[in-house]
Amino acid sequence: MPGAPRIELDSRAPEAVDGRQIRAVAFQEARLAYVRTALTGVGLCASGSRALVVGSGRGLLARGLAGLGFEVVAADPSAAATELAREAHGPERPGIVYLTAPAEELGLVDASFDLVYCADTFEITSRLDRVLAEAARVLRPGGALVYDTVNRTPLSRLIYLGAFQRFPTTRIMPAGRYAADRLRTPAELAAALDRHGLRQEDVCDFRPKDPVRLVRATVARRRGRITDERIPSLVEVVLAPGARPLVTYLGYARRV
Repeated sequence: MPGAPRIELDSRAPEAVDGRQIRAVAFQEARLAYVRTALTGVGLCASGSRALVVGSGRGLLARGLAGLGFEVVAADPSAAATELAREAHGPERPGIVYLTAPAEELGLVDASFDLVYCADTFEITSRLDRVLAEAARVLRPGGALVYDTVNRTPLSRLIYLGAFQRFPTTRIMPAGRYAADRLRTPAELAAALDRHGLRQEDVCDFRPKDPVRLVRATVARRRGRITDERIPSLVEVVLAPGARPLVTYLGYARRV
């Protein structure tokens, strides 16, 4: 994705832990719970609908959406991540199409999805308007764009610009993946959505119930002491509707 380095990592080596995967595992239940909120808000049923995951990484969220009943396409700019997603897709799982494509140039048919979920995407692109234009293009009228991203606050800068990519003990991302000018406030994002015919319907703070436990789990995973499967039991991520997002937030918009 232009504006940020791509991650080409092999999780079999602890020193090469993909930070996106740690976040994906920790955030999975909160993301799916919020998707259910968005479905209710736009009057959409997962069964019989098509969903696109942009920034799908190793496919965890895509598999979760398939489990809700969606027909899913999972797109990621990293060929390595796409291959890992295919490897993780067992034969017993519902069918998911995995493809390598940047958020700015998806190469998919217009108005072909009922739901688009942009995961770990807005905060790393320097071409937000292009990403939103593509998401709007592939959404059918009345469809929902769901996203999670990082607010621009002193605390978010400390965590994402410092702890996650600079401090040796807690670093899980390559230097330069996050930058202050790519972190956006909910108001800034709402204005950008509106420019592309996407009407903001909701914003919801989400956070680790205990940030210390997230740090400990991140360090343990980075050092190879635990596997991805242990993360959800160690880190409880909660939705906080009505709270001011201090670090990360979820949201959804309707295609008008």
